[in-house]
Order: sequence, then structure tokens, then C-alpha cells
Amino acid sequence: MLYFLYDFFGINIFQYITVRAGFGFLFAFIVTQFVLPKFIIWAKNTENHQPIFEHAPKTHGEKDGTPTMGGAVFTTITIVSVLLSARLDNLYVWGGIVIISAFAYIGITDDMAKIKLKTNEAGLSVRSKLIYQFIASAVVALLLFFIHDHNLFVPFYKNPLFDMDYFAIIFWILVIVASSNAVNLTDGLDGLATVPSIVALATLSLIIYVTGHAVISNYLLMPNIKGSGELFVIGLSLMGSLIAFLWFNSHPAQIFMGDSGSLPVGAFMGYIAIVGKSEILLLLIGFIFVFETVSVILQIGSFKIRKKRVFRMAPIHHHFEQKGWHENKIIVRFWIISFMSNIIALISLKIR
Repeated sequence: MLYFLYDFFGINIFQYITVRAGFGFLFAFIVTQFVLPKFIIWAKNTENHQPIFEHAPKTHGEKDGTPTMGGAVFTTITIVSVLLSARLDNLYVWGGIVIISAFAYIGITDDMAKIKLKTNEAGLSVRSKLIYQFIASAVVALLLFFIHDHNLFVPFYKNPLFDMDYFAIIFWILVIVASSNAVNLTDGLDGLATVPSIVALATLSLIIYVTGHAVISNYLLMPNIKGSGELFVIGLSLMGSLIAFLWFNSHPAQIFMGDSGSLPVGAFMGYIAIVGKSEILLLLIGFIFVFETVSVILQIGSFKIRKKRVFRMAPIHHHFEQKGWHENKIIVRFWIISFMSNIIALISLKIR
């Protein structure tokens, strides 16, 4: 809508991505701040909460009854903000809208079933959830295949490593699905996934702005991808809604994001990393999510092969809980690690 005001009425200020992204950020933040308290009241009155996992640490018992599905609120508001702020003639924008909407729908379906049957065993099976995720990712990957560059870039090297050609579709699908589930695994403590997501989105949004800017991308020896800068609007809109969500999700949480929030946030992070040619750098940008995922893989692999556990409980934030660390200490330390890993990722942009 804002770009329409420039295109048809000549309101020059709305041609700038930074202005529209700023509007998207503020709109998403303010509306989420306004809507979430009302959603929390409604959720409590209707007992709209997900049961605590029976094998969770004992301290999680006090979280029972906390509303969930906050992600349904902030993803919806993000999409509205994007429709108001971004250029809707841009296919990268529509790819972002599709990926957020599809993964939010998968998460909402899963959350609703758990709430209705009041058990974590309900909801979509792991197999069904992955099938739906692969289908949604495949749709967007096919779109990218026809409009996007297929070259693979790696950190600290200015030239593309090689042209992935058709393998790009498979690779991009894996990046989106892996990123989505990594954030989902991390979302186990109050605000634990929220802040690293905000930090990662800030880094990825900056990268996508640079790749979409001919002058800055040339100065930093980064690929210039025409039209990709519009994803800066989506990135900031999602950041604004997440920061507002953190107001209510910080310890002790008044609401959880649920799969309806963690799945689309992670999927969009994977998507924007692909468009910004930062698929490999995403390992550093989302280091906390990688750390959590690897801990689960090691735990399952070790138990199946050696019949022994590597950690007291996985994902690894539960391991530290079992060791007696206070929840706040785990959360803040993970936030610090996330912040530092993103600083290193940003430094790598200049060292090429």
C-alpha cells in the first residue's frame, strides 16, 4: 500500500525500502503489543494452553496453564504489516509470505490438536509434519529456481563456489526445513528462542538489504541480487512483532509461541538466508539453533548405538536445567552466545 502511494500519487518518501521497513517494524510492534494481552485473556478463559511435556524438568510444572499459540498472533500481524509496507509486485516478497503462512498453518494445526486433546502426544505426527514442511518448502524452492541465482557462496570468499543447478532445489528445501525445526527445538524456555531469532533476523535482514543494494554490495564484494532488498521489509516486520511478543514471553512467560510461531520464524530465516546467499553463514548466524539441534542428534544417535546418553536431557538447555542451572541463567547465557556469533557473522562480510 505504501509503495502504491509513491507509484500513483508521487509521495516520494515511500519509494525507500528503509522507510517502508521502518513503518512495517513499528506497525507490527504496536499492533502485536495491543492484540497479545487480549489474546492471553481469551486463551486463559478458554483454557487454550498446551500441556507440559511429562518428561520435562520438574521446574516446568509451574508453567502449566500458560497460554500458547502466540505465534499465530505475531505471524498474522507480520503478514498484514508486509501487505501494507512491501512492494507486492516483487516475487521474493510473495515467496516470504507463502513460507511464513504455510509453516504457520502447519504449526497452528499441530498446536490446536494438542490443546484440544490436552496432550503432547496429539497433533501431527513427526512424519506428517515433515511431509507438509517439505511440500511447502518445495513450492518456494521451485519459485526461487526460476527467479534466483543458483550459485553457492561461502563465508570469507567473494566468488561463488560453484553453480548448484537443479541440486539447488533440494539444497534450499533442506535449508528451510532444517532451519524451521532447529528453532522449534530451541523453543523450550521462556524467551530462549525469541531473542536469538530477533538477533538472527537482524543480521539476515542487514545482509539482504546489502545484497539488494548495488553500491553497498559492490563495496563489500557481495553478490548483488536485484529485488531481494524488499525482504528487508519482511525481516523488520517480523522483528517488530517478535520484540513485542518478547514483552509477554520473557520469564516468567505469560504466553508461549508454540509451533505456530517457531516453525514459520525458522522457515523464514532459512528462506531469507537462501535469497541473501548466506546458507552456509546461517550456521553461524543461528549458532544457538544449530547447537540445540546437534545436541538432540547426538543424544538420539548415542542412545541407539551405545545405549548411553551424552546429556542428562536433550535439547541441551534441559541438560543445564538438570544440572541445577536457574532458567534465567541458561536463557541469558544462550542470548549472549547468539549475540556474539552474529557479531562474528557480520565481521565476515568485510573479510572476503
